[in-house]
Amino acid sequence: ILPIGDWILQTACNQQAQWQEDPVRKHWVVSINVSAKQLGQVDFVDTVKSALSESGAAANQISLELTESVLQENIQNTIKKMNVLRRIGVRFSLDDFGTGYSSLSYLKRLPIDHLKIDKSFVDDILDDVSDADIARTIIVLAKSLDVGVIAEGVETREQYEWLINNGCNYFQGYLFSRPVPQDKL
Repeated sequence: ILPIGDWILQTACNQQAQWQEDPVRKHWVVSINVSAKQLGQVDFVDTVKSALSESGAAANQISLELTESVLQENIQNTIKKMNVLRRIGVRFSLDDFGTGYSSLSYLKRLPIDHLKIDKSFVDDILDDVSDADIARTIIVLAKSLDVGVIAEGVETREQYEWLINNGCNYFQGYLFSRPVPQDKL
């Protein structure tokens, strides 16, 4: 996973740097999933800084996505790494929020920009009161922490409208597009 993770990081940074030259794409943020093994590397911060430097990518247009499970291992060290990268502009999203065992005491200390509502809650948001309540609670929690909230797996107009009506402000899913090569974006 480490060589693949490094390649993905460098490739994503290279792509973001290329998009800076395109008037339509120059403000796009590239999100990169980070594994627990990557984050656990002693030189993780240096690896990210190097990828940014070598590519010319804008740090504030790179968002590292961490899952709750990644945060379970050595949270103090993770927060330190996140804070160092945050100081140079790197953004963070907490992916699959609500599916793990997040500690709210740690959540308030994490330098995150977005909480992501897991697709498993979005799938049945219209039919399952519990999923709707969980999604609504994540939205309220994100707003109280002054961070954005992203709904994953939005596939229908009805899901999208429910999420908008409940205060969600960012979305991803097949309603908008299936995955496409970068030249088709």
